[in-house]
Amino acid sequence: MQFTVSSIGKVVREDGYHVLAVDEEYRGGLSGLQGFSHMIVVWWAHLYAQDEYRQIKVLDSPYTYGPGKIGVFATRSPVRPNPLGISVVQIDAVDPDTGVVKTPYIDAEQGTPILDIKPYHPSEDRIREVAVPEWCEDWPKWMEDSEDFDWEKVFNF
Repeated sequence: MQFTVSSIGKVVREDGYHVLAVDEEYRGGLSGLQGFSHMIVVWWAHLYAQDEYRQIKVLDSPYTYGPGKIGVFATRSPVRPNPLGISVVQIDAVDPDTGVVKTPYIDAEQGTPILDIKPYHPSEDRIREVAVPEWCEDWPKWMEDSEDFDWEKVFNF
């Protein structure tokens, strides 16, 4: 089955912020996002959209303490059959008139196409009891702790 998706904007860096620059025709969709502290951003990993990356199903040891081979569905890698990225990010400012949503950080590259934005709702998006494999159980338990975590020791690239 084939699907067609269209970008609603892109990620840019501006004045020390990561900015979601929403295209004019979609700016009305930002109305009401003010007041939420966080949002979920769905984006297209355009740097990995080529067929060669989309054919890879198993990765060789991307994590320092992980298994030697791991399926792409057990990773957050952009290398996957459909290079979708999903990020939960803090909202610092929303301007529906200009289509600007400011966030201190998103793990997407400059120019990354944005596919969708959704508000983060604890009643739907937070899980009380979560289990992870032993090889990543020492990773931060909360997003806010990720900033100070030494992620370089986790990855083999």
